[in-house]
Amino acid sequence: MNKPAHAAIALGGNIGDTQTIVETLEAAIKTLATTPGIVVESQSSWYRTKAIGPTQPDYVNSCVVLKVTLSPVNLLTNLLKIEEKFGRVRTEHWGPRTLDLDLLLYDDIILNQFDLQIPHPRMHQRAFVLVPLAEIAGNWLYPISQQLIKDLVLEVDISDVQLLQG
Repeated sequence: MNKPAHAAIALGGNIGDTQTIVETLEAAIKTLATTPGIVVESQSSWYRTKAIGPTQPDYVNSCVVLKVTLSPVNLLTNLLKIEEKFGRVRTEHWGPRTLDLDLLLYDDIILNQFDLQIPHPRMHQRAFVLVPLAEIAGNWLYPISQQLIKDLVLEVDISDVQLLQG
């Protein structure tokens, strides 16, 4: 068994009405929590965010912090399986999706493989990732710049990130 590590995951979706999207994201978190080698430690609030890429509906986004005994590659494999379980079909780059699970951070490692980059590319520039992540992991050190997540969020435009009211 691997030594436990912490991982940060971004969740998002934009297919269906807001309630359907939130239900899908909540079900994905429950699936993560019942996956061997994964413990969900914290979850951010839900946020409505403008889509990047082709014209499409707004997203609902959140982040979770996990304690894992899975390697980064095995964790990614599980994330992709969960996306598939919830109907994720990859047809258009940055297109609409039922569920998107991105591995953002894994402890303080920097990994650059063909199919896996940690930290997630461009996460440090994306308000829809940084705002929810700062809520639950503001003191996590972004390993490339050695800045805290709560400081990175101050460097991006957060005007398109709105707290979703219950």
